[in-house]
Amino acid sequence: MQLKIMMPKKKHLSAGRAPLILFLCQMISALEVPLDPKLLEDLVQPPTITQQSPKDYIIDPRENIVIQCEAKGKPPPSFSWTRNGTHFDIDKDPLVTMKSGSGTLTVNIMSEGKAETYEGVYQCTARNERGAAISNNIVIRPSRSPLWTKEKLERITLRNGQSLVLPCRPPVGLPPPIIFWMDNSFQRLPQSERVSQGLNGDLYFSNVLPEDTREDYICYARFNHTQTIQQKQPISVKVISVDELNDTIAANLSDTEFYGAKSHRERPPTFLTPEGNASRKEELRGNVLSLECIAEGLPTPIIYWIKEDGTLPINRTFYRNFKKTLQIVQVTEADSGNYQCIAKNALGAIHHVISVTVKAAPYWIIAPQNLVLSPGEDGTLICRANGNPKPRISWLLNGIPIEIAPDDPSRKIDGDTIIFSNVQERSSAVYQCNASNEYGYLLANAFVNVLAEPPRILTSADTLYQVIANRPALLDCAFFGSPLPTIEWFKGAKGSALREDIYVLHENGTLEIPVAQKDSTGTYTCVARNKLGMAKNDIHLEIKDPTRIIKQPEYAVVQRGSTVSFECIVKHDHTLIPTITWLKDHRELPSDGRFTVDKDHLVVTDVSDDDGGTYTCVANTTLDNVSASAVLSVVDVPNPPFDLELTDQLDRSVQLSWTPGDDNNSPITKFIIEYEDAMHEPGLWHHQIEVSGAQTTAQLKLSPYVNYSFRVMAVNSLGRSLPSEASEQYLTKAAEPDKNPTAVEGLGSEPDNLVITWKPLNGFESNGPGLQYKVSWRQKDGDDEWTSMVVADVSKYIVSGTPTFVPYLIKVQALNDAGFAPEPAVVLGHSGEDLPMVAPGNVHVNVVNSTLAEVHWDPVPLKSIRGHLQGYRIYYWKAQSSSTRHRRHIEKKILTFQGSKTHGMLPGLEPFSHYTLNVRVVNRKGEGPASPDRAFNTPEGVPSAPSSLKIVNPTLDSLTLEWEPPSHPNGILTEYTLKYQPINSTHELGPLVDLKIPANKTRWTLKNLNFSTRYKFYFYAQTAAGSGSQITEEAITTVDEAMASRQVDIATQGWFIGLMCAVALLILILLIVCFIRRNKGGKYPVKEKEDAHADPEIQPMKEDDGTFGEYSDAEDHKPLKKGSRTPSDRTVKKEDSDDSLVDYGEGVNGQFNEDGSFIGQYSGKKEKEPAEGNESSEAPSPVNAMNSFV
Repeated sequence: MQLKIMMPKKKHLSAGRAPLILFLCQMISALEVPLDPKLLEDLVQPPTITQQSPKDYIIDPRENIVIQCEAKGKPPPSFSWTRNGTHFDIDKDPLVTMKSGSGTLTVNIMSEGKAETYEGVYQCTARNERGAAISNNIVIRPSRSPLWTKEKLERITLRNGQSLVLPCRPPVGLPPPIIFWMDNSFQRLPQSERVSQGLNGDLYFSNVLPEDTREDYICYARFNHTQTIQQKQPISVKVISVDELNDTIAANLSDTEFYGAKSHRERPPTFLTPEGNASRKEELRGNVLSLECIAEGLPTPIIYWIKEDGTLPINRTFYRNFKKTLQIVQVTEADSGNYQCIAKNALGAIHHVISVTVKAAPYWIIAPQNLVLSPGEDGTLICRANGNPKPRISWLLNGIPIEIAPDDPSRKIDGDTIIFSNVQERSSAVYQCNASNEYGYLLANAFVNVLAEPPRILTSADTLYQVIANRPALLDCAFFGSPLPTIEWFKGAKGSALREDIYVLHENGTLEIPVAQKDSTGTYTCVARNKLGMAKNDIHLEIKDPTRIIKQPEYAVVQRGSTVSFECIVKHDHTLIPTITWLKDHRELPSDGRFTVDKDHLVVTDVSDDDGGTYTCVANTTLDNVSASAVLSVVDVPNPPFDLELTDQLDRSVQLSWTPGDDNNSPITKFIIEYEDAMHEPGLWHHQIEVSGAQTTAQLKLSPYVNYSFRVMAVNSLGRSLPSEASEQYLTKAAEPDKNPTAVEGLGSEPDNLVITWKPLNGFESNGPGLQYKVSWRQKDGDDEWTSMVVADVSKYIVSGTPTFVPYLIKVQALNDAGFAPEPAVVLGHSGEDLPMVAPGNVHVNVVNSTLAEVHWDPVPLKSIRGHLQGYRIYYWKAQSSSTRHRRHIEKKILTFQGSKTHGMLPGLEPFSHYTLNVRVVNRKGEGPASPDRAFNTPEGVPSAPSSLKIVNPTLDSLTLEWEPPSHPNGILTEYTLKYQPINSTHELGPLVDLKIPANKTRWTLKNLNFSTRYKFYFYAQTAAGSGSQITEEAITTVDEAMASRQVDIATQGWFIGLMCAVALLILILLIVCFIRRNKGGKYPVKEKEDAHADPEIQPMKEDDGTFGEYSDAEDHKPLKKGSRTPSDRTVKKEDSDDSLVDYGEGVNGQFNEDGSFIGQYSGKKEKEPAEGNESSEAPSPVNAMNSFV
């Protein structure tokens, strides 16, 4: 009989199938209720909390508060809440609602109310007839994003090379904000090993450069919870290079004008954060441990990290912020210990030890699990947690401490374990386990549910399984019953129970066929029985042929730029459809057009070095997958060596060993070893030695007290590899200092102190740890003994209570842990200065010229200076002008002369002015009293150009000039000079006329000029000192009216009118003939005909002599426009042609009649409106007017 199977559902199994683990995990001691919806609908079950808000719940005060509490159970649980440990009556608060069928609360603060009103600790209870489950304590707090406190930030000015810390100090928010620095354009400020942001948000500069100067260092705080960003006031930083300052400014700048007091010269590192030599840090287990060290120094220090008596965890250690921050993720108690950060530069190194202690909030070892028991069965609840300190375990029953809960004879408590025996249905309840210590708590709900249920099979009926031949087949039979049912399997309609010698029967009901064959195909029946009943289910199994790769890809070695092909041929079960996928190094193929996949082949063209690797062909069906791989080797330079190690470390030598990298199919011929001197030349690598490719060790010669790092490069026939990672650093043995500090100075910053400074020894010169300085001093002219003080590795010591400006003998001696340096040299210094007491005397002034004066003075007594003489300072100001009686004070000017000079020059004075000055002596403290004021006058100078010049009221033979005097006469004006000359029609200049005008005039009329003539004028003022700058202008006299009237008379003669009409008619005829011939395609050479038949009686005559002239239609040129104050370049600008008919006759209304005759009489050419006030055109003769029509 052949059975046709109608299957609603298929399940495909393969070897190593993950659900196998789940099927084999059924507990023997207690029933496990499967998460089957139909089953859960029928079974009574205590409440279980399924969703709740976090313990620390920060809310957005702009939105409604939603406190989640979801639970399941049968019957559905009811919900109640406590707030701050007391019952929270939801019905009495109109703003609070509870979601239907849920315990989730919504507080409607958007309509009214404040979020702060609902701060507190909330706990949810879900209860039904089988027990009560409780949530965690949910602490509700509204988020806060306060504004920055208003503050006035002064500009920070400092020298090139100094260190700098820009504070952020963001407002305290909830949760804490994220800090970042940007400029006004919202661009993040670049950070580096030199400039970086600390964990506290401050911006640290190990040393500043001129390019750090900017006005917009802005710290931003982003409060993610409320999606707001707050901004600090911009900080302005100015970095000044002393080398760029001129001598005058540099000599008078006080150290107090700069940020900090450290020198801009090179210096060894010191820590900006943390402070001191050691600090402590505490972190909780599972958090991220962040340790930070930021150092200043010049050159920029580099940070290194080590763990004392241990190693840093490899997979959990990360370096951030240019290695200034060490982070260890998922920190454990084993990470406790001392961590050392080392800051090094070419001049030395400094250490800081951070002692780390890892504490732990409670964490689960065994969390209590739900128990489903049958009446009369036994079971246990285990609640096991750990922490640092050890957590305390407490039990609750339905939310009530178990100590005050009703007794249950089936229950026995043994510390972290509750033992149940011979349970009954009344034993059902929800138990809570609380594990707590000072760092937190854990709360878990676990119910005990006592059920009596007949067997149920949960696996779908008539499920079809398809399995590959010769692999295990797992047939599911998920079941439930209480007491726990027994399971039997049968094959076929009349088969007997399957035996365990061939099959494997798992406790969760699964039937396993270890090696499925073709004859394993068929129908299997699962039967479940307990004392309350029986249930069964049919399962169907099909066996398929395995998928195989019968032609596998093969290993290939190719050169760069060539093509390679891999082949993969697959055989499979005819009912299964395979898909072929190619992988490179277990990942998808690159999205590159060089990779081509067809049915059975993968082709790679133009092979590059990156194409080398493992190529895998994967054949997938719905039941199985197979794969085959081949390696593609591309010949290339070697990979860099690794695992560099230093051994046999001596003062003058060390042995370096390494592991060669992959030679990429080309043998390594040699290794090149380079070294870096991190102390003196960080970042610069030098050649050390070369060894053969067969060696992996080398004995290296060393120099004393050099901080060495080494790297190795491999070489083959194709070239050199990349450098290896640098080896560990090696510093030679320490000794006492060989020398003392240099640049020892003694200068006071106040009148009663002595500031002793020196250039500290750099790291190379310190010769060992514990560098200190012994500072000694005594008065030079006294008999006092030396006073000494030992100070740390600093560069300054201040002696207080000294007399003003007294010479001192000073010496500074270096020492370290190994001993003292040789006896230091003694230098001379002085205690602090005070302001000078005496003003310079005998001040007198010699005026050199109208803009320069020389000042002389007598020096003040040296004793009265009370400090180091810096020079003399002259204050001078212009008090009044010699040409006016009114005094008008202006801003004082200052000029400083360095050293002991007793004279100086005052440049840039104004001529013909009254000045006053005084002189003061200057020391490093400041200025002394001023000398008595001395006044002096400057002589006259040449004036500036007149302020304006314009020509008004032009007539036939005269022009009137008006002007304004010079704005800067620089003396008493004596006269004006006017020069002018005519410009003819060809723009040539005529003879120059020179005219003197009294100084009190501002208007002058020139007479007896030519009519209708353009003139150019040159005008300037004079004082006793000479002539000033000139201003130029052009103008034109008006037209001769008599000539114009004569032209009008000629134009009104009858013969002239007739002649003009004849000419117009002739032109009209010629235009008609030309138009007709042009339409016929021919051409009429008008000009040639006119030349051949010209009438000598109508030939134009020259205006000058009346002789015959040649025909011309060239345009007349307009005269020059009004000139500027600078001389004209005499260029000619072509304007409109004089041939325009509008320019003739009276007005612009002349026009042709329909017969071509011209209407209107000819007259003198009408004067045009000037373009710029002084333009005019010459009137053409009637003959010229006629010629324009020929």
